[in-house]
Amino acid sequence: MSGDRILVVEDDPSVRTVLSELLERTGYRVETAADGAEALALAKNIPFQLHLIDYELPGMNGIDLMREIKRVHSHAVCILLTGFGTIELSVKAMKSGAFDFVSKPFQVDVVLGLLKNALEYHRLKHENLLLQKMVREKYQFENMVGQSPLMQGVYELIERVADSDSTILIQGESGTGKEVVAKTIHFNSPRRDKPLIPVNCGAIPEALLESELFGHEKGAFTGAVTSRIGRFELAHGGTLFLDEISELPLPLQVKLLRVLQERSFERVGGNKTIHVDVRIIAATNQDLEQAVDEKRFRKDLFYRLNVIPMMIPPLRERKEDVPLLIDHFIRRFNEKKQRKIQGVVPDAEKLLLEYPWPGNIRELENLIERLVTLKQEGLIQPSDLPDKLTKSHERRLLFQFELPEEGANFSELVSEFENQILQQALSKANGVKNRAAQLLKMNRTTLVEKLKRRWAHPTPSPADTGENLEPLPAANTD
Repeated sequence: MSGDRILVVEDDPSVRTVLSELLERTGYRVETAADGAEALALAKNIPFQLHLIDYELPGMNGIDLMREIKRVHSHAVCILLTGFGTIELSVKAMKSGAFDFVSKPFQVDVVLGLLKNALEYHRLKHENLLLQKMVREKYQFENMVGQSPLMQGVYELIERVADSDSTILIQGESGTGKEVVAKTIHFNSPRRDKPLIPVNCGAIPEALLESELFGHEKGAFTGAVTSRIGRFELAHGGTLFLDEISELPLPLQVKLLRVLQERSFERVGGNKTIHVDVRIIAATNQDLEQAVDEKRFRKDLFYRLNVIPMMIPPLRERKEDVPLLIDHFIRRFNEKKQRKIQGVVPDAEKLLLEYPWPGNIRELENLIERLVTLKQEGLIQPSDLPDKLTKSHERRLLFQFELPEEGANFSELVSEFENQILQQALSKANGVKNRAAQLLKMNRTTLVEKLKRRWAHPTPSPADTGENLEPLPAANTD
């Protein structure tokens, strides 16, 4: 809360002083005004995060002042105070754009809790406006990286579904770019000027998730000293992105199903039905159909979410996109970190292409960021790459094999590979079994047993040449 500016507009000097001192002690920066004209002059020159406005003011009332402030700052957050609250006045205030309405005399903890919620709302709104401004161009189709046939299919589907309000289920491994796809859909849709609100269903504790999604009323549970709006209400008119939807607890799956069916819900602890206009995009790295079979995910909810299914391919299935992604990330981190990396030498690029990328695009992005940060300039060399990439390459070289047209005996193939591994280990260890066992990450007894079996029964070649494999090198009896 440190640094948040609040404008207190109150004609009663004693109330104005009490509120100002209370808020300053809490850590806010406070400006005060005794009437609408003074408040409006301040609001035009200072970017306040929150406006606390008394309804009964000389010259113009609080609702009229709030409207004037919103003409200057359309996204201004205002809370109205009044000494004679009525249902009609509260309805009028909310319709005029008030965040909330507080009757005097008020409790300190209620006001502070309400301010905290209002400032959180302001931050989310402000972040969303900045995000929209920053990503409007970033999430155009031409800025998505990847020209493989698999990704071309993804782009075509995004283009077809962006203009609709249909619910979308994005599936793919971790790190494949599911959130980027969701943002691209939103920022190419008619809802592009409205909020895109993300929720990671697996990152929020189960006890808090319902309140986070649907909000809560004052007194709904211990610590709920004020009402709070949830992510569904924040996303009104826009898109709600439910990431890791497979982690949603079963009781909340029922409530989400109702929202998808009726576009309405009640806050936790409330009985007022709230209607929302929200597009749902869900994502998961799990097999939801398997989760349905295992009774971990509701079948009816799966069908409601799976109106338009999208599969995002893993990076290992679109290797032709790896060089494009490497160039993209080098340019990005050169600019961000003021570096001068020119590119990747062919041998290093070969290693990057051969690596299976279990962490997908996120793993590649993190690696390029580390390389750009540490190297600073020049070309990325194989020696700059982590051991896991070079070792992965060595393992592939070790097991390079092409199955003959006529086929081969599986057991004999496995036996031959094992024989080659033992030969290499003993060779590198100069015949010392203890060292060979360490190289193969096995204990010495297991190694000795394998060697005894092979000395007793040499393995025939899978090519069936009639000749035994090369004898194993003599092993020291260390």
